[in-house]
Amino acid sequence: MARRVLPGLPLALGITLVYVSIIVVLPLSALVYKAASLGFEDYWRIVSSGRALASYRVTALSALAATAFNLVFGFALAWVLVRYRFPGRRFIDALVDLPFALPTAVAGIALTALFAPNGWFGSILGEAGITVAYTPLGIMIAMAFTSLPFIVRTIQPVLEDLDPALEEAAQSLGGSDASIFARVILPLLTPAILAGVSLAFARSLGEFGAIIFIAGNQPFSTEITALLAFIRLEEYDYQAAAAIASVLLITAFLMLAVTNILQARALRYTARG
Repeated sequence: MARRVLPGLPLALGITLVYVSIIVVLPLSALVYKAASLGFEDYWRIVSSGRALASYRVTALSALAATAFNLVFGFALAWVLVRYRFPGRRFIDALVDLPFALPTAVAGIALTALFAPNGWFGSILGEAGITVAYTPLGIMIAMAFTSLPFIVRTIQPVLEDLDPALEEAAQSLGGSDASIFARVILPLLTPAILAGVSLAFARSLGEFGAIIFIAGNQPFSTEITALLAFIRLEEYDYQAAAAIASVLLITAFLMLAVTNILQARALRYTARG
């Protein structure tokens, strides 16, 4: 009889499936069921209302801007933490995980205090004619703050595991720094970059606590979709709240599916290379 690599696998797998069903599948199923109970006409009327469409636009554009910023800044931060040694490196590395440990409401209050017109940064930016608090820019900053670790922590371990011999071989063949980065390093990092971007974007779409304090929450201007769903919930309109939340759920699933396809293609390309 063949010895199992993991003793007790059926029991462990059963416990895992039960846990996932209770924590993930059951709440999502309840959300889908509540939204489906509306009927197509009522569902479409709710999710396509002017206020809902405005919230989609604010949420999606802010999430895209925050993710694009984090892609550049997060990649640079991961590169510096891996490739260089300097005083305070461990402290900066620990700070990357701060948004994970910090309650999002606390982060929202802190960002509002910093970027309010009388705040440390807000007063300086105000002299330059830039307003952050209670504007879409404030939403982008809150999203960027909470989603940054997803990009750094997905790229950093891949950078650490890169074989230096690959770069040395490229240098011995006369490759420039730019060509080595574009043709050797970047293809190997592409799957990790896609994973980090998808996670950061999904996190930005669903962010709530850090945004509501700095956004101002003005309908058609700075109201995010998660807040609109919460407002409908406070009005005891559970079906409308479920319908609006289902739009975020569908968007996140589609984005993750596309990202997985792109990752698979990138891995096949890397394997062929």
